[in-house]
Amino acid sequence: MSDNDRLDPHSGARVHIVAARQNRPNLPSSECPFCVGGLESPEPYDVKSFPNRWPALETGACEVVLYTSQHDATLASLGSKGIRKVIDLWAERTTQLQQQSDIDYVLIFENRGAEVGATISHPHGQIYSYDHVPERPRQLFANSWTPDETPERLISNSAEWTSYVPFASVYPTAVTLAPRQRVGDLHSLSSNQRHELATLLIETINRLDQLFDTPLPYMMWINQQPKKYSTGWFNIEIISPWREKDITRFIAAAEVATGEYFNPLNPEDLAKTLRSLNS
Repeated sequence: MSDNDRLDPHSGARVHIVAARQNRPNLPSSECPFCVGGLESPEPYDVKSFPNRWPALETGACEVVLYTSQHDATLASLGSKGIRKVIDLWAERTTQLQQQSDIDYVLIFENRGAEVGATISHPHGQIYSYDHVPERPRQLFANSWTPDETPERLISNSAEWTSYVPFASVYPTAVTLAPRQRVGDLHSLSSNQRHELATLLIETINRLDQLFDTPLPYMMWINQQPKKYSTGWFNIEIISPWREKDITRFIAAAEVATGEYFNPLNPEDLAKTLRSLNS
C-alpha cells in the first residue's frame, strides 16, 4: 500500500489521496472532449472506452466509457439497440480487465448531473479496476446477497429481470435491478438477458425522470462478482440524493458520526409512485 493509499486507523476505511485530480477539467464550457473531433474522440464512434487521463487509482486501471457521440443524448434515449452496445462494451472490458493478475474487482458506474459530481455533461460512465475487493462489495457478496422482490416495493418484473426499491437505502431515491436467475457478472449474461436489461434500463430511467418531472441527477453502479467468488448475484443500483425536485437530501453530522442514517422517503411509497409512472 502506497503513501497515497491509506487506511483510517480508527474505522479501517480505505482512503485514496488523489491530489493530481485537482487539475482535471471542470465542466468545460467550450469544446467537449467527448464529441467527435474532441480531445478524446478524434474519429467517429458509436461507443468507446479509453484510459482516464486523470485516474483516481494509483494501481489498477481507470477508464472512461462513452455511450454515444451525441452530446445531448442520455443512456435512456439511446434505445434498446444503443444501450445493448454499451452493455456489450461493459462486458468486454470487464472480461479483459478481470484477466489481469493485478485486478481483483471491476466497478462500472455513472454519475449523471452536476449535482452528483459529473464534470462533463456528454453521456458517459467510468470503470475503476481495483487491486483488491473494496469493503462494500466484499460484504455484499460474502453475505450471499439475493434480490428482494417484496410486492410492496416491487416496480416491475419481466421474464429475466426485476426492479424494486430496496428495504433500507441510505439515499431517499433508490432502485435496484437484478436478473431473476443468479448470474455473477456482465460477461455471464445471455444475449436475451442483455436485451431485456437494455429495455429495463430505459424503463427505469424514464420512471425516475418523471418522479420529479425533470431529468434526475443519479449515481448508478454495477455490482459484479469479484474474481475470488463463485456464488455472487449480479445487480445494478441507481440512487439519487434528491428528496424533492431540486432539493438534495444531505448526509448530516449525526449520520456521518454514527453510521446510522435517516431517510425522508418511505420505500413502499416510492415504489408505489414509480409503478404508477409510464415507462
